[in-house]
Amino acid sequence: MQIILYSRDPKLQSVLPPALRPECSIVCESSKERLKQACSGVWANVIVLDFDSNYSSLPEQLDLYDQIADCPIPIIVMTDDLRHSTAMEFIQRGAFDCIRKPPSLLELRVTLRRAHAQALMKAEIDRMRQTISATHGCDQLVGSSGPAQVVYDLIRRVANLNAFVLIVGESGTGKELVSRAIHNLGNRAAQPFIAVSCGAIPESLMEAELFGHEKGAFTGSTGARAGYLEQAGGGTLFLDEIGELSPSTQVKLLRVLQEREFSRLGSNKLLPLKARVLFATHRNLREMVEQGTFRQDLFFRVTVMTILVPPLRERTEDIPILARHFLASYAEEYGKPVQGIRPDAMAALADYSWPGNIRELENVIQSAVIRTDDTSISLSDLPEHIQQLSNEMCLSSLEPESFEDLVRQYKTNLVHKTLMECDGNKSLAARKLKVSRAYFHRLIRIGPEEARVVAEAAVVTMVKRAVCA
Repeated sequence: MQIILYSRDPKLQSVLPPALRPECSIVCESSKERLKQACSGVWANVIVLDFDSNYSSLPEQLDLYDQIADCPIPIIVMTDDLRHSTAMEFIQRGAFDCIRKPPSLLELRVTLRRAHAQALMKAEIDRMRQTISATHGCDQLVGSSGPAQVVYDLIRRVANLNAFVLIVGESGTGKELVSRAIHNLGNRAAQPFIAVSCGAIPESLMEAELFGHEKGAFTGSTGARAGYLEQAGGGTLFLDEIGELSPSTQVKLLRVLQEREFSRLGSNKLLPLKARVLFATHRNLREMVEQGTFRQDLFFRVTVMTILVPPLRERTEDIPILARHFLASYAEEYGKPVQGIRPDAMAALADYSWPGNIRELENVIQSAVIRTDDTSISLSDLPEHIQQLSNEMCLSSLEPESFEDLVRQYKTNLVHKTLMECDGNKSLAARKLKVSRAYFHRLIRIGPEEARVVAEAAVVTMVKRAVCA
């Protein structure tokens, strides 16, 4: 334990440190100013204040205690004033404990250990609160891969900064979720979050929507209206697909970002820009600058900090986590008892390239939950193009030596797939394939793979029976 001992008693300063070694390392201070400096460093575990009536009166002692009471370190008061009211004064002010002087070494050791344990517990609680706060801010972001962790780290770094942030990534990667996480984690979380899709607003209306307008500012404006810059207040304004802005709107937006003020259309009154502005795009703004379709000065203004959201194909280890997340969400929404994804279906999901990224994966899982009547999603519940790709990859990985090998392996895969669909019932699978049971057995080729398929199917059957019961 690292202990700060404030005492003006030379005898106590010389006796106490060696008596408490090696469990405690004690730094002795006799100056009030040095004590305050030591407390501000927050490097110690416990503070012990020796309030000896020979050196100070009770009002002086209480005044000194009040000056360091905000220190997050537990404070133990040692006093030769044996009155109960004196001890209660310090306890009511927040002291961890009040012990008599001269102290019993056993009592002092126990009290120091308890205070140290409290300090460690408080530090752990603070750490967990920070973790929970960060998790809550990123609760809609799912994934534990390396690229995802890089994004989470950048989100936490910029959350409390009033700096422009550009979020770059392909369509469907979750750029708006990243912007919401920045807002939720920062000190503006209680303020509005306004999301604007620049590509969804006609060019003729963009300025009025962004800046607002007064009554009569243009034909059809029957009343005054606050724009998105004003609606965001002291919160966050998220401009999605900023690359779709027209050149004239880019010029006006640049001035707002530089001067941090704007005015409604039809008004000369300047309004301060209080909101933090975040931007996003799936386009390459640097190439647009070279082509002359995006202003260079605006490019440098919005790229103070850039967060690159990786495509799903670069974070394939997150696919199972994301798939299960969407499965749980839609199973609950549709009231279906779907609880898992079968290995063949999960392998197909992992092998697919996902050009539509997370949005496409969500749609596939949503569709599979709707299609299935089972307690788990199988390969047959997935879209045809994913099934076909899975079969092609399965066949290509076999590298057969002849046409007969290819046909034989195709038959085996078909039999195993049908056996899984029939919950391990071989007779039913044979009838479904319209072959005899004897021929079906020959196709199975009894081995570890067949045993695994039958075992998995048996588990599914048991679950079904348990649910029905």
